[in-house]
Amino acid sequence: TMSLREHALSLFRGALGTIRPAPMLRRALKLQGDGSPQLLVKGQAFPLKRDLYLVGFGKAVLGMAAAAEEILGDHLTRGIVNVPLGIQESLQRAGMQEMLLKPHSRIQVIEGAKNNLPDAEALKGAVAIQELAEGLTADDLLLVLISGRGGSALLPAPIPPILLEEKEKLTKLLASRGAAIQELNIVRKTLSVLKGGGLAQLAHPAQVVSLILSDVIGDPLDIIASGPTAPSSHSVQDCLQILTKYNLLHSLPKSVEMVLSSSPTKPTAPENYSHVSNIILGSNRLALEEARRQAEGLGYAALVLSAAVQGEVGRVATLYCQLIQLLCLAFSSLAEGPLGDQLRRNLLQLAAELQIPGLHLEEFLQALRGLGPDRPVCILAGGETTVQLQGTGKGGRNQELALRVGLGLHRAQATGASSPQGRCEILFLSGGTDGQDGPTEAAGAFCSPGLVAEALQEGLDVEAFLRNNDSYTFFSQFQGGHHLLVTGLTGTNVMDIQAILIRAM
Repeated sequence: TMSLREHALSLFRGALGTIRPAPMLRRALKLQGDGSPQLLVKGQAFPLKRDLYLVGFGKAVLGMAAAAEEILGDHLTRGIVNVPLGIQESLQRAGMQEMLLKPHSRIQVIEGAKNNLPDAEALKGAVAIQELAEGLTADDLLLVLISGRGGSALLPAPIPPILLEEKEKLTKLLASRGAAIQELNIVRKTLSVLKGGGLAQLAHPAQVVSLILSDVIGDPLDIIASGPTAPSSHSVQDCLQILTKYNLLHSLPKSVEMVLSSSPTKPTAPENYSHVSNIILGSNRLALEEARRQAEGLGYAALVLSAAVQGEVGRVATLYCQLIQLLCLAFSSLAEGPLGDQLRRNLLQLAAELQIPGLHLEEFLQALRGLGPDRPVCILAGGETTVQLQGTGKGGRNQELALRVGLGLHRAQATGASSPQGRCEILFLSGGTDGQDGPTEAAGAFCSPGLVAEALQEGLDVEAFLRNNDSYTFFSQFQGGHHLLVTGLTGTNVMDIQAILIRAM
């Protein structure tokens, strides 16, 4: 029989397979008919009256563009994609030829946004995309490829007379005062020509079809890559409120003041977007559904907890540890006792504190009750945790989460709180779908209840590594790096995936 580790790896790879740019595009995009050709996107038909253009921006867009050009062939007139600096060389080195454009491609590639920060090169690409959009007619079709990760930094076009440096300085200042990513995006969008629906408005009256790879919890169209083709749900008032909140209203550059005072007070009405279709091609939920299908194929009773797990990594680890303990009790037919009730109460309280969107834990726990001990169980989840950095070590949120789950299971065993752990085999996996967890070459890591005890025998103190946020160094030194999840660059990104696998011994 395959080990739990082999199963977990196979599920993670299956989930990745479904969100890789090329297969994802081939499933969704078809070209039909020669007489009066039309583009079919997930069954919706868009007639090609005159010219078809393509623009794109973000980390996974190169692979999407390569697949799109293959499908569109001679129908594609011209394209421009803005991608992260060095990505073509990285894909070349990784032997991922299928993600690169062919020689003599009609798509121009501009690389920019070093370290995911807007720069002069990214601005050059954004201006080229802007000029292309402005020149379109009612008979043209603009296909927009959007990959959330890095999409925002690759589309910087501040409203004149604001300079890129001024906008960046303001964003950095907001961030240093503790502004949340949503708040930063609202300010960026308000000061931008292309974000917050700007690209779609410039392309009017052409038909605009956006194919989107989401890296944001809940897939909100106006937040992914700052929503260049979606109506913004925010107005200039929201921007002013944020600047007031962080005490920046009276120290703004003249150019920003000018733009804010002349901005329309209401967002563009949704009916002005009748020429736009936004279609989500890939998301965390889609990846989890594929993993669930594969787990069932391997004989597991498989459940998806949530595609929107968020919160501080330590608290999320506690949630997973308590779920694992509850499952172990079920395998020992002890889930209905006082310990099971206590765990359920703890879980409900934790879930309420974490405020995970769309998580119906009561229903989920009810579904768990229906699982017998005769079948192995697989619980899948996805999203993005946050790590408060205290140390100077090397790691990433997935490796830290796996290590914290390992420590939590070890402590539960040590206190005897969950003696039934001994009767089941347990594996936990957490990995980033882009193949890069933090500044490391690992995508994430595996852990099991014996991890901490085995590490102590090798002279490794897990708690010391965690205090220093040094999970990568720990996993590299422990058992020769056997617990690291290494996939290499994947060319895609829909946040993180976690899997809990449990079977009776």
